[in-house]
Amino acid sequence: MTPMEMLEAVRDGRLSPEEAERMLRTKPFVDLGFAKVDTHRAIRSGSPEVIYGAGKTPEQSVKIAGTLLDNGAGCAMITRCSPGTWELVHSTFDDAVYHEKANIIVIGRPPEPSPNSSVCVVTAGTSDIPVAEEAAVTAETLGSRVDRIYDGGVAGIHRLLANMEPLSRARAVVAVAGMEGALPSVVGGLVNVPVIAVPTSVGYGASFEGVAALLAMMNSCSSDVSVVNIDNGFGAGYIASMIDRRTAPL
Repeated sequence: MTPMEMLEAVRDGRLSPEEAERMLRTKPFVDLGFAKVDTHRAIRSGSPEVIYGAGKTPEQSVKIAGTLLDNGAGCAMITRCSPGTWELVHSTFDDAVYHEKANIIVIGRPPEPSPNSSVCVVTAGTSDIPVAEEAAVTAETLGSRVDRIYDGGVAGIHRLLANMEPLSRARAVVAVAGMEGALPSVVGGLVNVPVIAVPTSVGYGASFEGVAALLAMMNSCSSDVSVVNIDNGFGAGYIASMIDRRTAPL
């Protein structure tokens, strides 16, 4: 029984308030043995639990996704899909979509974004696109409208300045960069909204697989910049969508 079905049952007299309270207290998750699926996360945080696919078998990911959908989730998202996951998901769910660049599977229908919704995802280079797509698809799946500006790094700053319209209307910006990680600081000086910086592991030896970009972003002199972990496009997209959905008027 979904939370909405439970409330309707109480309203219609088919379930007592006391029984509903007991169910809410004792069934905040479904124990599958290998996973305890948090079916109440959407009630607490506004979005269903997201499945981190790396390290899970295709069968485990599919079972978790089915449990979320059976318990009221409008859609389920599997990130960092392990090999073979898409084949099993595709054969199990008719409405599944695989976003190859982001390596994300979305099952079901994401919420419609507000007409005023706007998140902008910008990358320093083309090599940063896989991480940026993880952020963009995450935000879209959570109910945000996303503009993409790819290959707009500081080595050719005119490319970024030529795309000020989507940047200026965004309610949150995700800036994705490897190498020296300078892009978020520049973006932070151009906009008046939060900038979520994502360091990537793109770069030559002294970039230390993203550590150099991470430290540069953490030391940004732009006060509107915050930083997530290396290659964590999902985390950046999630935060950007939360900001967007809380600030975008209906």
